[in-house]
Amino acid sequence: MASSTSSPIASSTQPGSNIDYERFLDCVHCGLCTASCPTYLETGNENDSPRGRIYLMRAVVDQRIELTSKVEKHLDLCLDCRACETACPSGVNYGRLIEPFRTSIREKGDWFERWILHWLLPNPKRMRLALAPVRFMQFIGLDGLIRSRLLTSLLPGKKLKQLHAMLPPPQKNIAPLRSYYPAKGKKRATVALFEGCVSDIFFRHTNRATTRVLQENGCDVHIPTGQGCCGAIHYHSGSDQPAINFAKSNCVSFNPDQYDAIIVNVAGCGSMLKDYPHLAAENAALSKSAGFSSETANRFSSKVKDISEFLLELGPRPPEGAIPLTATYHDACHLAHAQQIREAPRKLLEMIPELNLVPLEESEICCGAAGTYNLTEPEMSDRLAKRKLDRIGNTKAQAVFTSNAGCLLQIAKQSRLKRNPLWVAHPIDILDMSYRGLQPSHLTSTTDR
Repeated sequence: MASSTSSPIASSTQPGSNIDYERFLDCVHCGLCTASCPTYLETGNENDSPRGRIYLMRAVVDQRIELTSKVEKHLDLCLDCRACETACPSGVNYGRLIEPFRTSIREKGDWFERWILHWLLPNPKRMRLALAPVRFMQFIGLDGLIRSRLLTSLLPGKKLKQLHAMLPPPQKNIAPLRSYYPAKGKKRATVALFEGCVSDIFFRHTNRATTRVLQENGCDVHIPTGQGCCGAIHYHSGSDQPAINFAKSNCVSFNPDQYDAIIVNVAGCGSMLKDYPHLAAENAALSKSAGFSSETANRFSSKVKDISEFLLELGPRPPEGAIPLTATYHDACHLAHAQQIREAPRKLLEMIPELNLVPLEESEICCGAAGTYNLTEPEMSDRLAKRKLDRIGNTKAQAVFTSNAGCLLQIAKQSRLKRNPLWVAHPIDILDMSYRGLQPSHLTSTTDR
């Protein structure tokens, strides 16, 4: 057994042996993180809290307990939402513990992880082909049938059923973004837009709204070719090499020297793009063999800005279109906790004339989306989604805004299940409408007009 102040002697195959042991010792087990942990709030089980999971991981590294399926389940149930990092007075970098530990114990993924999470989701072309039959049925008016229990019961496994349930209603077809959009009025900045993969499939209207808002604020907007998935899906599921390949490709596609900022409107993607230096450093051998250096990662990540963060720094032009609506805002975990951005989206919303922004209880508690968590842990994900919808319902808001694709899909899905007439959208969607003098259509998302 190890002492409380030194690292145990562990083999290179020991789970957690790749983690700096001092990181475990940063946690003083005060428990202030428990009130911010979504899974602990739901289960009340200490093993489902951040300090409990740190204790479990350290005990495995110390060889005081075995890594049983029960222990592994407690670790897998973590959303990696990073809310505990915000709450921790000791500055424990929990993400640097749970992510590499789960990577070290992860075996080769099952068919769902290999073919759906890794092969299908990060590739927009494959996604469009896979969704074509479903979209056709929606187009000819069979929405009710494709969402019926009869049809979904034919899908193999809970994960595919959950993936199907997440699909939003079809929207007006929007052409791919052009490579360049000029600034309106006096030019103030030159930026590049990161389109993403899932967001390009389901939220291309938000990408288009983002370009218009940037243009309104004096920005030349470039859409670099060759950009791809940010790599988060692979990285958080233990597939480091594909994540490094995506990172290298994006760093080549976006020459940071050409732009004042690289703009992203998805919190999860933004967090990953800003994390490229850690990806390179923590996988030094793989990165070196791939030709992906820490210097390259740093140059790229230093230019990455969330759209709300960038606009507040630039100084946004006040929108003039009044939108008389009562709305609330949900903090996406990887914006509020990973990037520490909370006030910027709210300040943009508060600029919109006649928009009444009301506070949301437990705004910083995860909605259960957490990347692909809603597919891999559907039961807990649904519990957290219901909790979030209950809090949103208490506000009596007509709309809820959030800055992440996963949150948008998760909250909209739960809203549909509850038959709740709620508009779920990105803050940029309504800001764009205010600039253009438009009003949101009842019970529908913003579409490009």
